[in-house]
Amino acid sequence: MPTRFKQQALDYHAKPKPGKIATEITKPCVTQLDLSLAYTPGVAEPCRAIHRDKEAVYDYTSKGNLVAVITDGTAVLGLGNIGAMAGKPVMEGKGVLFKAFGDIDVFDIEVNADSKEDFIKTVINIAPTFGGINLEDIAAPACFEIEQALIEQLDIPVFHDDQHGTAIIIAASLINALELQRKKIEDVRVVCLGAGAAGIASMKLLQGLGADPEKLFMIDRNGIIHTERDDLNEYKKAFAVQTDKRTLAEAMDGADVFIGVSGPDLLSPEMLATMAPRPVVFALSNPDPEILPELAYMTRDDLIMGTGRSDYPNQVNNVLGFPFIFRGALDVRASCINQEMQIAAVHALAELAHQPVPPEVLDAYDLDTLVFGPNYIIPKPLDPRLIDTVPHAVSKAAIATGVARKFPITRNSQHAKEA
Repeated sequence: MPTRFKQQALDYHAKPKPGKIATEITKPCVTQLDLSLAYTPGVAEPCRAIHRDKEAVYDYTSKGNLVAVITDGTAVLGLGNIGAMAGKPVMEGKGVLFKAFGDIDVFDIEVNADSKEDFIKTVINIAPTFGGINLEDIAAPACFEIEQALIEQLDIPVFHDDQHGTAIIIAASLINALELQRKKIEDVRVVCLGAGAAGIASMKLLQGLGADPEKLFMIDRNGIIHTERDDLNEYKKAFAVQTDKRTLAEAMDGADVFIGVSGPDLLSPEMLATMAPRPVVFALSNPDPEILPELAYMTRDDLIMGTGRSDYPNQVNNVLGFPFIFRGALDVRASCINQEMQIAAVHALAELAHQPVPPEVLDAYDLDTLVFGPNYIIPKPLDPRLIDTVPHAVSKAAIATGVARKFPITRNSQHAKEA
């Protein structure tokens, strides 16, 4: 990273005042009556109403549009275990994206916890404040146990974006890429390099979309996850396959799809050359992918490729998911974000890429044209249609699966009116 850019990043976060998010007052506060209504004695009335009926909290407070972005700082972006405090700029950044794309308010919360049990207890204790919990940058395998415990004990959506957000965008991109490559998800052999939160969640979601578990090869530092290994935790063991293959190179021979959620330069041109005709390659390590697109296209001219970077086509970017998924869940006061809601988001994103791209998107990206094809398999983050299409699909799925507690939808937005 150039020195000039590093300084720009520091200045951006420090000036004109430190940080990226703040609170705002949503009611008048200019007269004595305003003060009496905002605090004592007027505030007693909503307190009494909520005491009589706890659901009234959604009528009289900001709970219904407030999400906690919570981390323990054990797996921050590409920085690793840097601690909760050092992860705060990332959590604030997530708050910016929630507000900018989903009009959702956020408190970022950084937790010092000695154990996953302490972390779980902390989140449960503060959960009454919020309409949803977004877990962020928590290392595997603890992240799986933390999320499951919170889902079981809370009655609001709990969503670990590093797992499910990544998985949803990967799945939507893959559906479209396979369509272009004239392949079906139930037929393809998939190699996933990386068996952490994103890798495991992605493979689980692909199975939910019809992928054959016997054709999913997950690879960690010790090679292919297979049934004869005795070093697997329960989460990896669920993806163990019976095979004589042991290495990434062996897995890649004849594979239709490569999904990299690992590290830079781990996929060689030689491995890429052995893939099946018309392959799909998602090299998502950031900022340096498992193989650079320039090198990949020099090796194969029949592939479709995506990365995690904005300077290449087909950016697999979580911002396409979490603001809109939470928007849909909050709009119907869902008690959780289940797999059906996730799959609804996948199909909404995939379908949107087929639609004509509006001029404002072309202007935002300085493009003359953008048409569904090998270089456009997933919508752009600045597409204004996302706020209507994805929340609408998620809300409908929540209602259909019985986890919605607010119907009909009354939120004043187009997707709410149509849900």
